Amino acid sequence: MNRLSRMKNLTFAFILSLPFSLFAADPSPAIKLPAGFKIESFAEVPSARSLALGSPGYLFVGTREDKVFAVIDSNQDGKVDRIATLATNLKSPNGVAFKNGDLYVAEISRLIRFKDIEKQLRGGSTSNLLKYEEIGPRYPKDAHHGWKYIAFGPDGFLYVPVGAPCNICNRDDPYAGITRFKISESKYEVFAKGVRNTVGFDWDPTTKQLWFTDNGRDMMGDDIPPDELNHASRAGLHFGYPYCHANNIQDPEFGTPKSCGLYTPPAQNLGPHVAALGMKFYTGKMFPKEFQNQIFIAEHGSWNRSTPLGYRLSLVRLSADRKAKSYEIFAEGWLQQGKVLGRPVDLVVDRDGSLLVSDDHNGRIYRISYNSP
Repeated sequence: MNRLSRMKNLTFAFILSLPFSLFAADPSPAIKLPAGFKIESFAEVPSARSLALGSPGYLFVGTREDKVFAVIDSNQDGKVDRIATLATNLKSPNGVAFKNGDLYVAEISRLIRFKDIEKQLRGGSTSNLLKYEEIGPRYPKDAHHGWKYIAFGPDGFLYVPVGAPCNICNRDDPYAGITRFKISESKYEVFAKGVRNTVGFDWDPTTKQLWFTDNGRDMMGDDIPPDELNHASRAGLHFGYPYCHANNIQDPEFGTPKSCGLYTPPAQNLGPHVAALGMKFYTGKMFPKEFQNQIFIAEHGSWNRSTPLGYRLSLVRLSADRKAKSYEIFAEGWLQQGKVLGRPVDLVVDRDGSLLVSDDHNGRIYRISYNSP
């Protein structure tokens, strides 16, 4: 072997020994934000999806793979100290929620609970050693739209959606709905119907009412129907699926004349096929006052559109009477000349007022902060 060949082999061996994170492209510099805002990489978590804040220094991350993670900042200096794998061999543990020291995780057909999760983590475990138990009712096993987003409402109920097990079909409860139950009980009730597939919801901090995103059906063309932002002012409302989409688009298979007037219309039509997922009311103090109690939405990005759309964060502004008055782009750049650089999934407002955003395409969590320009 000549000297040049030996040098090439040594270089290749050195490259293989480097941490993978050095090669994971960070798209943060390409993201466009309003003046004064900054985005930076906060943590690398494989297939990062739903986010839930724990006690100070703890962030929990669900995935659509088989693992669920904890991102830990032990001394709360804003830098990640370690990332712990809480469990493996789970079935799409997408949903995560934290309450009274316990972590709740939603798989496709069941919910599990990690009791005293942070106490377990302080014991030093980093992988596959944490104890959990199954809780609550069982859910359907359908994988199509079966992954779940979960959150505790101000009423103390745990809210669990069940997506339609298809693109378009008419199935009985609990499909295409949002359920809720008390942790002490083993039965759920259906809170909302006609919801094709919601993977993000939150409660208005001023009214305590539920708002949620919903993904519109496919195979009706590039521009219809739009995704939706919905407002459930009370239990028992029906939001149209599979009969009616958006404000007045009858389904070609299940719709009937004038059927749209029977259902609750969206609070705001979103972009068509943008795959609107996580949404949060901004309740922090870091951003300017004009963002207070407004809605941020993670648009994961289209897969079935001639010209891709989404791959961004949008902002829906509400009026004083809590009605949607505008829909605008807040952060974009995860799509560059048709090339996908990232796919936002979920958001959470951190304790300092910054916004954490997950990206399952890059396996990354970003931090968006603000300083007056």
